Amino acid sequence: MRNNRDQGGTTLTRRDLGLGLAVGALLPLPARAARLFDVRAFGAKGDGRAIDSGAFNAAIAAASRASGGIVLVPAGRYLCFSIELKSRVTLQLAKGAVIEAADPARHPGRYDAPEDADQLYQDFGHSHWRNSLIWGMDVEDAAITGPGLIHGLGLTRNGPGARWKARTGERPLSMRGMTRAQIAALEPDVSAMRGMGNKAIALRNGRNIRLAGFSMLKCGHFAILATGTHKLTIQDLTIDTERDGIDLDCVRDALVENCRVNTPNDDAIVVKASYALGRAIAAERVTIRRCAVSGYDLGTMLDGTRRKTQIVAPDRDRVTGRIKLGTESNGGFRDVLIEDCSFTHCRGLALETVDGGVMEHIVARRLTMRDVTTAPIFLRLGDRRRGPPGTGVGAIRDIAISEVEANGIDHRYPAAIAGLIGHPVEAVTLRNIHLTYDGGGNAADAARRPEELADAYPEPSMFGTLPAWGLWVRHARGLTIDGLVLATATPDARPPISVEDAAATAVSGTPLWRGRD
Repeated sequence: MRNNRDQGGTTLTRRDLGLGLAVGALLPLPARAARLFDVRAFGAKGDGRAIDSGAFNAAIAAASRASGGIVLVPAGRYLCFSIELKSRVTLQLAKGAVIEAADPARHPGRYDAPEDADQLYQDFGHSHWRNSLIWGMDVEDAAITGPGLIHGLGLTRNGPGARWKARTGERPLSMRGMTRAQIAALEPDVSAMRGMGNKAIALRNGRNIRLAGFSMLKCGHFAILATGTHKLTIQDLTIDTERDGIDLDCVRDALVENCRVNTPNDDAIVVKASYALGRAIAAERVTIRRCAVSGYDLGTMLDGTRRKTQIVAPDRDRVTGRIKLGTESNGGFRDVLIEDCSFTHCRGLALETVDGGVMEHIVARRLTMRDVTTAPIFLRLGDRRRGPPGTGVGAIRDIAISEVEANGIDHRYPAAIAGLIGHPVEAVTLRNIHLTYDGGGNAADAARRPEELADAYPEPSMFGTLPAWGLWVRHARGLTIDGLVLATATPDARPPISVEDAAATAVSGTPLWRGRD
């Protein structure tokens, strides 16, 4: 290892990787040597009291000027406001390194101001990136690697909603003919977020980015938000946070693997296709594999106690913590693979498009679920149309779900496939699905006839207790069922399956159920 004072760093060659920096934790090194920039050499204290974000940004800027390098964060607790990631820079968190999000109410300083952005069709969190602990815009060939911890202690989980009011029968707010004062009264109170941070890691656009090997705790509205990012790899992360864990919005060629994500109050891993970049962009070629999602009490997955004292999430349903496509769905979803994942004490798999986008070529296979807090499988084509004029009804087609085993399922919510009148969910295959419910439905539940609720927010609970305990289908076409096994742990007065307006349904063999009555 050689000093390189003119660049403000240390030269790192492949021979030097025995110094505690794992090869797998770094981006591939170029043929020439990479440079190492220790944040302590730029003034970072790591004592949990001094604000160290200035030193982090100086080290990253030096690495960027040197055409790239590794910014090393040694063991210590680093209190930070916003850190800007730059191209060709790897931020390496050593064992024992903690980046703690500072709190502007307690510490001198503030997060970077949110950029001016139109949040008509999505909320504040989806519409801004700079007001984060670590953020990057149009970053290429960069990484954040572990094994350290990002602790979002000073981040807020809150933020203003979209100007499009989320209500049953929601429609865009027309501002034609309104005075400036009237328009201002309708705007979300963005000023209330000035100086605050609400995301741990936020990426807008960019390509060839890797996040690997670190842990995240209590990270505000989003632990990770990546919007419009290409060739994103997220590996071996442990995330235990208040709201969303990993949000992939309008991404392409993304891989999430070997991650553990605990989010009792919101979605664990979610793919979206919002209007945050000012146009409809599909999320496509996304793989989620060998991940574990859960809804344990906040912080108790990371500390190993895995407590279950929290009963409901903020939306008043039971705890969340699932894998989902949607709800923001303007651009649609294409070529998504979800495989070899586990769901524990959380909601099941949700595939939703309600804002005009097309969902197609989706494969979900080899999923295990234990203690499922709503439906194990939920497919919903809705008609919210939260988008610009001309937004129509989307579509769901070519969905293959196989080798799913789930037990301890809330009896109110069977696996559900729900389209719209005149807009069926098409070409869904359910193969080798084994579902065991708690049971407990009564005759009144069996007699229920759920409303259509075309423009309501999509959740398994949106229709109330459903009139079948195992599988409920309404407005579908070309459904294939092969190897469906249903069971209840206690008696249930409802039929196991209810199918309505489902043309060309094909059943291979006889579905089996072991309900108790």
